[in-house]
Amino acid sequence: MLCLFDLDGTLIDSEHGIIACVKHALAKLDVPAPPQEELRGWIGPPLRHSFAPLLDHDATRIEAAVEHYHERFHTDGWREHDIYPGIESLIERLLGAGHQLAVVTSKPQRHAAPIIAHLPFGDAFLRLYGPDPNSAHSEKASMIAAALTDFGARPEGTVMIGDRRFDIEGAVANHVRGIGVLWGFGSRAELEQAGASAIAASPDELGSLLTA
Repeated sequence: MLCLFDLDGTLIDSEHGIIACVKHALAKLDVPAPPQEELRGWIGPPLRHSFAPLLDHDATRIEAAVEHYHERFHTDGWREHDIYPGIESLIERLLGAGHQLAVVTSKPQRHAAPIIAHLPFGDAFLRLYGPDPNSAHSEKASMIAAALTDFGARPEGTVMIGDRRFDIEGAVANHVRGIGVLWGFGSRAELEQAGASAIAASPDELGSLLTA
């Protein structure tokens, strides 16, 4: 089976790094940052989508904010994360079962690649799919479609695993099974509404779903 994993909120807890970079970008533009709880909702969707309402949908200011975000992420933000407990053993279990693994993330490839390279299990992922940095869209659906083509995989032999509706919606668009996880930044209601075929509360539970 081909197992496609989201990165933020699924493999790693990247809250600290992402929020610090958002606050840095807003400070550069003299815009007050929303409360911490609201900023948690920024983890998953495309940055431009989240910056837009705070910047009066001004395209020039949005692009400036994205550039400021990337500046700090490039130097510090990419290191500011923790691997969720149980993920490393889950990856070992999936490899042992003979599954193929890849990452499909909303993070630009140039930011995701060094993170994955530094994970103790980074070599397990055969490919990394990330959107064009200039895109305003998550593009999860098109990246999943690309993975199906690259691996020569059938939709029924593929699963997309993630913590937000963007992951599940991308799976549904490709007739791929979408499994939601509850240790990230989305809710059970969000994942169910998006059409998740199953929801896992822990990496161990996810492993049982994938190796059953």
